[in-house]
Amino acid sequence: MDGTFPENDISHIVAADKAHVWHHLSQHKGYETADPRIIVEGRGMKVWDQSGKEFLDAVSGAVWTVNVGYGRERIADAVRDQILKMNYFAGAMGTVPGAVFAEMLIDKMPGMSRVYYCNSGSEANEKAFKMVRQIAHKKYGGTKHKILYRDRDYHGTTIGALSAGGQDERNAQYGPFAPGFVRVPHCLEYRKHEQDGAPVEHYGEWAAEQIEKVILAEGPETVGALCLEPVTAGGGVITPPEGYWQKVQEICAKYGVLLHIDEVVCGVGRTGQWFGYQHYGVKPDMVTMAKGLASGYAAIAALVTTEEVFDAFKAQPDDPMDYFRDISTFGGCTAGPAAAIENMKIIEEENLLANTEAMGARLMDNLGALMEKHAVIGDVRGKGLFCGAELVADRTTKEPVAEKLAQAVTADCMAQGVIIGVTNRSVPGRNNTLCFSPALIAGAEDIDRITEAVDGALGRVFG
Repeated sequence: MDGTFPENDISHIVAADKAHVWHHLSQHKGYETADPRIIVEGRGMKVWDQSGKEFLDAVSGAVWTVNVGYGRERIADAVRDQILKMNYFAGAMGTVPGAVFAEMLIDKMPGMSRVYYCNSGSEANEKAFKMVRQIAHKKYGGTKHKILYRDRDYHGTTIGALSAGGQDERNAQYGPFAPGFVRVPHCLEYRKHEQDGAPVEHYGEWAAEQIEKVILAEGPETVGALCLEPVTAGGGVITPPEGYWQKVQEICAKYGVLLHIDEVVCGVGRTGQWFGYQHYGVKPDMVTMAKGLASGYAAIAALVTTEEVFDAFKAQPDDPMDYFRDISTFGGCTAGPAAAIENMKIIEEENLLANTEAMGARLMDNLGALMEKHAVIGDVRGKGLFCGAELVADRTTKEPVAEKLAQAVTADCMAQGVIIGVTNRSVPGRNNTLCFSPALIAGAEDIDRITEAVDGALGRVFG
């Protein structure tokens, strides 16, 4: 693969893009005088743009998605074969790949038993929120309807998902939001000095106890669920502090609060386990997932629940309202589970969970070495191939660097042919964390090239 397009002249593609495509997360004024970048091909860890320039992708399709790398013919073949045989039927009935993948998935998730298919992470979280609300009406007269979410966490782009959004810049100008969503404090130990009363020791337990304080303030009889990312993604790649998840589990059990874990980013191998929560001994009631589920080869998302949650919707079969009255049109597509089956087989056959642990350790070691060299790196954190480096103007005060400087680092890496990420429109004044999420197939040379690019960029941007 060389990144060439089958036509000699693709200027018409660029022109059509500029004239008609509304790009995500983009200010388009610049495209009036410059061309957008179009990615025309991908193979393994690399992608090529319309000019033939090669890039090492250290962010798996920019948003933590292409877990098994580009150009997997066996996934493409499986999708083609499936959609020729049966491409779609609404989820009120079953399909062969839907049943097969559900069984494979549940095998990786002890304690869980049911899979509800849909087409995006935002939608999967919406389904979970709707289940919580319906259970509130069925069992508690509608009172236990509130859903807690955490500062800095992100759960999607719909109005309902933004109602549970802990990133104020993501939410700005999209309100008013749905009622009944309540924020709890973040658990970023590096910035505990910004939280009143945070202790020097046992911060993780203290951070979890702040959730309990919110439950008590709202009234436990009103709180139905707690929605958390196992490792916060776009809010700064925040790994949970020691003791945090154990305490969270205890609090949810104490007050009868359903634990909903959003694995849209962390799920399907990204952290070195099948799911991020599995590092911490957590037993969730609901788990949502998308991105890496099929590595972007087809659109698919899912909400997975325990049998207890499932049983709540069939207790009174004579009641015409006693079932989950929801549908996802494209949750009935067979391409998604067909791709997900092969994606999961690849992860198993190529031992990519172990590779993720090994290469994640190498990435963290390399970032640690950069931290010793560059004073602008205040903290490095991560789990598996999901890592971040927070940039600060002063290590003592932990003042974040100016956002434009953090963005200049990513631009410099791009010029070197390495694509990395940076927190974007998330927490006001805190868009200062470089983000790394290379595909689970990454090798030592890939990891070293990524951090070498960052080394050079930091030297040029900050001196």
